[in-house]
Amino acid sequence: MRPTLPAPGCATEAVLPINCFSEETLERHFDIEIDQLKDQLLLMAGRAESIVQKSIQALARRDQPLAEEVFEDDHVIDRQEIELEERCLELLARHQPLARDLRFITATLKISNDLERIGDHAVNIAGSTLKLLQEPPLKPLVDIPRMAELATGMLREALDAFVRRDAGGARHLVRRDDEVDQLNDQVFRELISFMIENPRTITRAMELILVARNLERVADLATNVAEEVVFITEARIIKHHAEDSEFGRS
Repeated sequence: MRPTLPAPGCATEAVLPINCFSEETLERHFDIEIDQLKDQLLLMAGRAESIVQKSIQALARRDQPLAEEVFEDDHVIDRQEIELEERCLELLARHQPLARDLRFITATLKISNDLERIGDHAVNIAGSTLKLLQEPPLKPLVDIPRMAELATGMLREALDAFVRRDAGGARHLVRRDDEVDQLNDQVFRELISFMIENPRTITRAMELILVARNLERVADLATNVAEEVVFITEARIIKHHAEDSEFGRS
């Protein structure tokens, strides 16, 4: 049973016994806390999406101050993850939720960790940007901004599916990760050719390969979020190709 407001005749101490609370009020209070948890997670997700976009803008514009902002933004994401984790653990301890509520809280813990890791990948991109600013541009950036657009779009759609509890939309999103993987392979092949033709480009090409790899990981983490949406909604695990036949894979 989940504690909330006291029933008539109960003690009025700061810490009240659980049996002082009506079931109806208990449920209402718990629902409010779940909504607050969701809002907190969405706030963190918005910052994670923004930090990736900022890191790529800094790269494209060769903007050192913008790249340095990414490091500060990541500290905020780190704090948000800690706050979310503390709130989730508190809800688990106080309310001992079951079924969908339990899945929601445990999935929130996983999603917040994925969002924190997205922030780390944005920091990696900003670090590569600072190194690339020390040399002239290697080539116009085309595929890397496209990768960033796809990866952040996937994250946005995954969180939209989370809000709407849309398992179908989440399943569709999981399939889109292949498009980012293909672009990553394309970037890798192109930059390898640069290095073969002119060894003086190796340092710059390697940094751009690392940028692309970090964006590919952002897309993977967005896929993780989509998988958690299916888990919350249907209590089914689809990660690690657990439902290969459903996605038409062999």
